[in-house]
This record gives sequence, C-alpha cells and structure tokens, in this order.
Amino acid sequence: MVISAPAHHRARQAIRDTWGGESNVSGLRVMTLFMLGVPSDPGLAKMLFEEAREQGDLVQGRFLDSYANLTLKTLALQSWVRRFCPQAHFVAKVDDDVLFNPSALLHLLNKSRSPYEQSDLYLGKVHLRVAPKRDPRSKHYVPNEAYPSSVFPDYCSGTAYVLSRSALLKISLAASVSPLSTAQPPEDVFVGVCARAAGILPTHSSLFSGGPPMPYGRCCYQAMVSVHHIAPRDMLYYWADIHSSGQCLWLSTRASLCMCKVGALLGSVLGLGKEA
Repeated sequence: MVISAPAHHRARQAIRDTWGGESNVSGLRVMTLFMLGVPSDPGLAKMLFEEAREQGDLVQGRFLDSYANLTLKTLALQSWVRRFCPQAHFVAKVDDDVLFNPSALLHLLNKSRSPYEQSDLYLGKVHLRVAPKRDPRSKHYVPNEAYPSSVFPDYCSGTAYVLSRSALLKISLAASVSPLSTAQPPEDVFVGVCARAAGILPTHSSLFSGGPPMPYGRCCYQAMVSVHHIAPRDMLYYWADIHSSGQCLWLSTRASLCMCKVGALLGSVLGLGKEA
C-alpha cells in the first residue's frame, strides 16, 4: 500500500513500471495499490478519476489529502486492508518516493527465522528514543496536547515498514480506541504508539532506509528492501540496472552495502540529508 499525494502521478507511474508491477515473487502473489485522500482542486479530482478508471489501483479515503492528514490516511489504509485483504499475510506501507524491493523482503523473511517468525511482526528502520519536536516552525512539530511525554515509543520509519496481518489487526484496534487530537502526531509515531499499546515491539532491519539519501550502488540496492528519496526518473533507471544482470555475490553485496551506508552517513554529517 503506497501512500501517495493526488498530484504525484509521475511517482505512481514509475512505481507501476518498476517494483509495483511485480505480481508474483517466488511463487507468492504480490499486489500494489495507492492510498490517497480527496484533493482540494476539482481539476485534479477529475484526473484522479480518469487514472483510477484506467489503472484500477487507487484507493481513496474520505478526507482532505494534506500533510496534516497523513495519520488519517494511514488509518484509512489499515481499515481498507483489514476489510478487503483477509488473505494477505503481510502488508507493507510505503511512501511514493521509495524504491521498494519485494524480492529482498521475502528473502529477508525467509532467511531470518528469528525474530521474524513471530506472528506480530512490525518491521522496518526503527527510530529509538526520539524526542517530540516542540518548535512550531518544524515540519514535524508536536504540541504537548498531541503527545505530552518527553520521548516517543520506539517506532518504524514511516517511509516503509511491514506488518503481519495479526500485527495490523492489533494496531488497528488500538488506533480505533486512541483519541486523535486536532494536532495529530506524525503517522509513523502514531503507529508506534498504537503498537506499544497493543504490546507489539518494532523489529529493526538495516535493509530499510528512512533517513538521508543513499548513494546508488547496484549490489547495495539489489539487497535493500527499501530506499528513500528516489525520484521517478531515477527509480526507472535503478530498477532496470539492478535487474540487468544476475544476483551479486555475497562479498560484493557486503562491500556495496557498506559504501552506501557510509555515503548516506557522510551526506547526513555534511547536511545533505533531507528531513524524513
């Protein structure tokens, strides 16, 4: 389930032409759908109607599509999956600027019997002991009335995370009894709060990125489950390149992952990273 803004048609099409076009991975059925709200522009609403009719992969909630309503969008996503996808073993929530790799995810789940064999799986890049931003000028401003505690519970980056069906059901139930203030906390934080209320701990994997941009490396991107900050044109090129030849050898993959991580860290230190 891809969280997308109504105007991001190019991003949605790039996903359809790359990882979102995967329908069968290692004998398992995979489906990619886009979650949106209602645009304020009537012209854009008409374009979305045409896109939905042509593509058949848009799910629209009954709320204004805005950054402030991302938490509502995630709640609508959970509700829709709970109702219409009872056969799904896992659901991935992914932003539309993320290069996601279903094959790498399945390889990770199959390879790691522990702790991934747990029924309540909440998997991604885990943020630990993050303090709420109290500066009203911040994009991620959280007033005291929205979350009074000094530290958030550990949570997975909202850029991409995976929930098992049992975890989705428990988190969705916890969310339904959690009052939403007018000033909503960030959606990934809210999911983390609901996960804690449901007794579910997040599981960290270094194969999910959710911070500064990660420089491209074919073997690195081949192994990563998710890479954030990918423009539509780059997504098309990267996806074609990582599938242009066979699977990278273990040593090449390790070396490439190391270079990618170091490059992302340097970018963050030098102030080149984006707020995620």
